Amino acid sequence: MHEHNIQLEQFKKLEEKRAFLEKAISDPKTVRSREYPVLVKEHHELNKLLDVWKQVMRKVDELEGAKELLSDQSPEMREMAQEDILSITKEKEALENELAALLLPKDPNDAKNTIVEIRAGTGGDEAALFAGDLFRMYARYAERKRWKVELLSVSPGPESGFKEIVFLVRGDRVYSHLKHESGVHRVQRVPTTETQGRIHTSACTVAVLPEAEEVELDIKPEEIKVDVYRSSGPGGQSVNTTDSAVRVTHIPSGLVVTCQDEKSQLKNKVKAMTVLRARLLDRISSEQQKKISMERKEQVGSGDRSERIRTYNFPQGRLTDHRVNLTVYKLGSIMDGDLDEIISTVGGYFQAQRLSQGPGLA
Repeated sequence: MHEHNIQLEQFKKLEEKRAFLEKAISDPKTVRSREYPVLVKEHHELNKLLDVWKQVMRKVDELEGAKELLSDQSPEMREMAQEDILSITKEKEALENELAALLLPKDPNDAKNTIVEIRAGTGGDEAALFAGDLFRMYARYAERKRWKVELLSVSPGPESGFKEIVFLVRGDRVYSHLKHESGVHRVQRVPTTETQGRIHTSACTVAVLPEAEEVELDIKPEEIKVDVYRSSGPGGQSVNTTDSAVRVTHIPSGLVVTCQDEKSQLKNKVKAMTVLRARLLDRISSEQQKKISMERKEQVGSGDRSERIRTYNFPQGRLTDHRVNLTVYKLGSIMDGDLDEIISTVGGYFQAQRLSQGPGLA
């Protein structure tokens, strides 16, 4: 009962906050301010939260009414009451789950554009070819979502593969969809150069970083060292006659980013700085998370980039996500960008993990 009273008091405060927001957004001065869209969004989210809470409270009242009928002298009424209790309890639990999800703290990065880095790992040329396959998989998924993909840095590999490829994905809530793709992606298949038909295993690492805005990081000019050099292609041969390639070093952290894809030195520097800001923000966020909670290491599929998260088995047409024990036999369509089932299942798993730690009110 005490816990219920605390929750009730919290929701009363939220109702007071909603009344304050309603007054604020109806003020002509606020309508003309830059804060107006933020206040409208907050009011909308608060409305949804309080609406679900009121539905839960109605179910609580209905459940109490149904339980009172259990003592009725009529067997028919008691049977009806038992059926109502089962039905109302199920509806109440569904609403409570919805409420708990709404109470979860929002990830401030969810709405951001995203930088994806794919690197060939163990497996030599086959790993580089798989890196190319992964890039095309994400590019086609982005196309299905009507997102835009912009290449930031490319280190070519054999044929259509890459030793490393870094790209920016712009669109609606990109990071919320892709943030759990970080980790080691393992492939099992027969390489085209294999004459005995043996299955080889190789791997790529995928890193997913929210794009960092300039206002989020104060990078001073004296903390940056910029070197320029001539772009080189496969085999090391120079691909142009001007020093357009750019290497940016962040002196305090030691992070180095190179970009040689554009013929313009300025464009390469802009792209390199975009990647550098994202990597710096990711490093800062990771350090903060480690300080906040050591539970991360104990969670299955925590997103640590050193752990294997997924296996792509081509001979069996099978994909397995090891974090959620999900196996599907439609690898062809997945490699063509049909990732919705995988991403929603993994996302649901992580949401359940956060729910199990207990929702809270901001």
